[in-house]
Order: sequence, then structure tokens, then C-alpha cells
Amino acid sequence: MRPLTIAVDASRTTTAQRTGTENYALQLIRAMLALDTPHRLVLYFRDQPPGDLFPDADRRVIPWPRLWTHVRFAAALWRDRPDVTFVPSHVLPVSFPGPAVVTVHDLGYVYFPGAHPDLSRRYLDWSTRHNVRRATRILADSLATANDIAAHYHISDSKITLVYPGVDESLAPVRDPAALAAVRARYRLPERYLLFVGTLQPRKNIARIVQAYGRWRAAQGGTDVGLVLAGPQGWLYDPRWTEGVHGVVLPGYVDDADVAALYSGAEALVFPTLHEGFGFPVLEAMRCGTPVITSATSSLPEVAGPAALLVNPRDVGAIAAGIEQIVADSALRDSLIARGFVQAGRFTWQRAAEQAIEALEMAARPSS
Repeated sequence: MRPLTIAVDASRTTTAQRTGTENYALQLIRAMLALDTPHRLVLYFRDQPPGDLFPDADRRVIPWPRLWTHVRFAAALWRDRPDVTFVPSHVLPVSFPGPAVVTVHDLGYVYFPGAHPDLSRRYLDWSTRHNVRRATRILADSLATANDIAAHYHISDSKITLVYPGVDESLAPVRDPAALAAVRARYRLPERYLLFVGTLQPRKNIARIVQAYGRWRAAQGGTDVGLVLAGPQGWLYDPRWTEGVHGVVLPGYVDDADVAALYSGAEALVFPTLHEGFGFPVLEAMRCGTPVITSATSSLPEVAGPAALLVNPRDVGAIAAGIEQIVADSALRDSLIARGFVQAGRFTWQRAAEQAIEALEMAARPSS
């Protein structure tokens, strides 16, 4: 394969408070740059990146106040004419030259349209439809998402490449009591807590998680185990989700430096969301030695494998029973923790980067 010039939309990596898709872009680009390949990756930014963000990469900063993708990034692609363009965490420009690879993370808006504001849902549908039709190849985070793309947008399976994301390999159990206590104090957490991590929005099933916790708490006749909902408030957040339920803590966004201790101090990760394209918190918790309750739907059984307790996310009673099981059964906890370390080890950013580069090479071939 001849050396390629690969234009990469890195605009989402400078976001101050990264969620799953922004973190995907950051980690995947970092891993791609670390590979020993003959290719030249050129990273395009809307905002000036910090000096320590991809410091040795070929970085192009092209500021623009609005419609950066379709105006400024597109103009740069017409000027530079790369061999192939890669957009890991957003939308392809309306018009640009040459082949392209794009990642589609999930189609949750198709299955749960009411979990999105109408304008946002319409934009998600338009941008994904444009992405899958304009792209030469599509990366999907899971088999569930690959199947959704093929079925909903009538795209051939041969155009889609399954590339499982990795999980942050710096995450590990935090055993130091002082470090755990410091994070609890910083975010005003109880000594014992169940944990949810993610943007607080309807698709994350926050209302049922809180209802299940309240039902379990009542069955205990009171408990010192709290429920920590860690993450920023997202679209259609409703404060009534948590009203009247004692023990719920809302610390907001948690700094990256505190994430490992947050997971490590939890009794369990409670993550029975309605739909996920991948579900990073499941593997992050496993890397930190925290047992996981998650959904038996969408991509989550793929990600969790045999290492989590799977429940019906629409059944409050099933979620409450899962909480009781995972808190009370120490043998189950130990088994899930041991299997979790093995499962999380199967997902690496190096492997994801190698597969992404292969997809980019395929897209750049004249016959592709």
C-alpha cells in the first residue's frame, strides 16, 4: 500500500468536558498516531488545541464561528486534497473531494425518538443518513449498530466495518483509602454508593434507575448505600426524576483524574440504559474492579459478555432485584469482578486503531 495522506477531523478532541463520542475521537486518534505506518495523518481543529494534545502530529487549526464542518473544514479539504478523509465523531461535510471513512456510534434516536428534542432528532437523522451515503466506508462501534445501519438506511453490509472501541488502559482499581476518601469528599459522596456514569438524559433511563433504587432502598428499611448519578445534565433532563428519593447524589461532571477512584469506590455500576451504541462505562467499571448491572438490549450484551448482570431496562422491579442481588451476594460480586477484568482486556485502542487504518486503506483504493 502506498503511503496515504489522511485528513482527520479532530475538532471534537478539544472539548473540555468530553462524553463518549468525544473521548472515542481522542483515544482513537492518539492510538492511530502511535502505530508504525507509512501514512501521514493531518489533524484539523476548530479551536487551538493544548500544546500537549497530539504534540508531534501535523496539526492544522482553522477557526470558524459557525458551520465549521461544512464551510471551513470542507474548504480545507478542497484545498489540500487528501487521499482519504476520516471523521470519527461528527458529520461529513456536505461537499468535499475524495473518499471518506466515518464512524456511526448509534441509532438511539430511531428507537427512542421521544428521548431527543425534535430538532436534534431531525438533525441526527439527516447527518447519519448523509454520513452513511457519502462515506466510502463506515465504522460501527458494535454489531448491534452495524445491523441497525444496514437495516434502517438500507446500506450494504459490505460497506460497514465493525471496529470495537478500546477502553482507557490507564484505568485500574484504586485501593488507597485516602485517595478514595479524597474523591468522596471532593464530590460529597457517601461512603457506600451505587454508581451511574453518563449524561443525564431520557435515553439513559435515569427515571427507572432512580425508581428501582428507591424501591430497593425501601425494601431494606433504610440503607447507608447512596445512588450517585455522575454526569452533566443533558437534553430533556427532568429534575422530577430524583424528587422525593433519599440517598440520590448529583455530583455533575467528574474530572478524568477522579474517574478511577469514583468507579473503584462504588458497590456496583448501575447502567441499565435504554440504548447504547457501545457503552464505555461498562468496561471502565470492569477495569476498576467494579461489578456491573446493565441492559440485556442493544450493544450492551456484546460489550459486557459474561461479566455483568443483565436486566430488562424497562422493568423497574428487575433493576431493583439486580441491585439487591449484586449488593447482597458476595460470591456473585467476586465472580463478576474477576470476569470483568478478562472482558475489559479484550477491548484495546491499539486494535481499534489498526482496524481503522485498514478501513482507511480500503477506502483509498481506486477499486473501493
